[in-house]
Amino acid sequence: MQEPHFLFSPMIQGYWRMAEWGMSTQQQHTFVKQHMELGITTVDHAPVYGPESACERMFGEVLALDASLREQIQIVSKCGIYPGEAPQVNHYNSSKKAILESVDESLTRLKTDYLDVLLIHRPDLLMNADGVAEAFQQLKYAGKVNHFGVSNFTPSQFSLLQSRVQSSIGKPLITNQVEINPVNLAVTEDGTLDQLQQERVRPMAWSCLAGGELFASTSEKQQRLQKTLSEVAEEIGASSIDQVAYAWVMNLPSQPVLILGSGNIERTRTAVAAMDLQMTNEQWYRIWTASKGHGVA
Repeated sequence: MQEPHFLFSPMIQGYWRMAEWGMSTQQQHTFVKQHMELGITTVDHAPVYGPESACERMFGEVLALDASLREQIQIVSKCGIYPGEAPQVNHYNSSKKAILESVDESLTRLKTDYLDVLLIHRPDLLMNADGVAEAFQQLKYAGKVNHFGVSNFTPSQFSLLQSRVQSSIGKPLITNQVEINPVNLAVTEDGTLDQLQQERVRPMAWSCLAGGELFASTSEKQQRLQKTLSEVAEEIGASSIDQVAYAWVMNLPSQPVLILGSGNIERTRTAVAAMDLQMTNEQWYRIWTASKGHGVA
């Protein structure tokens, strides 16, 4: 059984919106240094973030500006999603050839020799687990990727790939990056987090604020959640409902590592402060009840 790993920083800075932040390379460098000072040294990327992989390219320019950053951070990137151009459709490709090519392209854009972690971005129904394991093995031995994981995989998909990767490279998958928030409770109910806790694998939690749904009030569910999150915020001394949402996710026993998506350093500081909040079981279940619309049996 895998022991808990500490590769990731306590929170992760996501860069999927980097191209929308309107920052110069120097401003981006300042932002990276600021979140590093807050203890966030892991960054999350993917080739599909930004038009024509703009986010990886922009981050590569930051690393070119300050080469000393590379050894102080952990870069996570992904592979497997291919936007189609008419008449083609968007599709997945987790073949050995596609994985190897995608990594080389990411390394070029990021201006680095290696990735700390590579994730298969989405479950590919045509995934050949042996082929993926062979690609991982080749990347590992070439020194291009240190660790491997998946994103948005079901428990059975995770187990399938784990069975091949463990035997091929002698190291297990280290994470499953999944959506976790009080609006979408799917991974708390479908066995995903149970499996990760059993394997002592910490999930990476994306969309902890449900893509902004927590701040909307167009449905009864959203209104219930806002009211309850506000009540709990007052009880635990949180400055905002997003801090409560972060604390709710961090209370899960699988110990999710939160991915933050804002390019505003003040919002990052607010998120980091949520790590000091204490939430009772009753408060956690009160938020769960607001989401479900009913209490526990």
